[in-house]
Amino acid sequence: MLCQHKYILDILTRAGMTSCKPVDTPVSHSKVTILPDNPFPGPTWFCQIMGALQYLTFANPDICFTINRVCQFMHASTDSHWAAVKRILHYLKGTTSYGFHINRGSSFALHGFIDADWVGSIDDHKSMSGYLVFFGQMPISWKSSKQPTVACSSTEVEYKALANGTAEVI
Repeated sequence: MLCQHKYILDILTRAGMTSCKPVDTPVSHSKVTILPDNPFPGPTWFCQIMGALQYLTFANPDICFTINRVCQFMHASTDSHWAAVKRILHYLKGTTSYGFHINRGSSFALHGFIDADWVGSIDDHKSMSGYLVFFGQMPISWKSSKQPTVACSSTEVEYKALANGTAEVI
């Protein structure tokens, strides 16, 4: 089993959140935004925690989207961005034992899943998309990203996400 239990506990210790209560999801119902807010008092520390969380996404694809979204604000982090990071840390507190079960399988099938969120960013109205590629039962590649252009429809966003996921498989 590939698990980052100790690394998650180290991040929680560094952030001073070892006794926080776990939550079920890494993101709250409100979206992370660039709306005016108080600047976060420790931008270097914020970047260090975010860097540690980015590394954690290699074995925890469930937090990729949320980490990607918060990382877009590292240059000018605010108190609301730190609240989003704290939500991720609360989620990680409850998932320290999660990991990948590496099994010898008989299947060598390559398959993937895609998803898209039309107008996912309330700041610039760009869409978000992501994909997850499996080899047999093991995930081998995943990515979530903001689309570079504003899409005119949800169908266009789904098509672009499908093209990105297909390019990764090919």
